Order: sequence, then C-alpha cells, then structure tokens
Amino acid sequence: MPTPLTAPTGETMFAEAIVLTLRACPLERADLFERLTEEIEALTTAPDSGLRPWTRAVYAGTDGSRIFRGTEGSSLVIDPAGRLWRARSYEDFATTYTITPTSCEIATLTPLYTEMREYVLREA
Repeated sequence: MPTPLTAPTGETMFAEAIVLTLRACPLERADLFERLTEEIEALTTAPDSGLRPWTRAVYAGTDGSRIFRGTEGSSLVIDPAGRLWRARSYEDFATTYTITPTSCEIATLTPLYTEMREYVLREA
C-alpha cells in the first residue's frame, strides 16, 4: 500500500503521486494514479481545506491508455505498458468531440506520444 500523500499543496501532492506511481508495478500504475489523484482532489476541494482546489478529469484513450487532464492545460497519460507521459491537453492529442445544441464534450482522445515527454524516476 503506498504512503498517504502528505505534501502541503495539490501541486506538490501531484508530484508525490507521480513518484509513487513510477515506483509501482507498470501494470498497476493507472489504477494507483487514479486513486491518488482522487485523494488529492478530495483533500483540496474539501470545505475549509485551506488549499487551492486541484481537480482533474479521467479519460480512456483510444489506445487503451488512461488520460488525466488537469484544469491548467496539462495532462498525464499512462500508456498500456504503464509508462507515464507529460502532455499538453490540446496539442498532444487527436481529439474528437460530440457537439449538441447545448454542449461540446470530448468523445475520443488519441495520445500523440511523439509530442510528449516521458516521466522517469531520477536516482539520488
């Protein structure tokens, strides 16, 4: 079981979550990262948390990846092999939309890995 997130802001908890996820078995990473980011969201959006709210949306990529889109224009992709990728939310995906008279929603996201940077653990 991973260590609970302890950092003082959503951004630093997010950085901790990346490190914990990179240390996990590759095939378990997407589920672990989803749980950790759910925890960050719950902690930072709780009433009287004193923290700036940190939120994300989770999508399934067309290639079997899991995509975590933040509110500030960045995304993290965990590919089917368990590698983590830093992505820009718009430029690094082929995206289709479902458009209705009252909404515009993402229908599909296809990661463009050649445009992304891979996260790797740095050894001390």
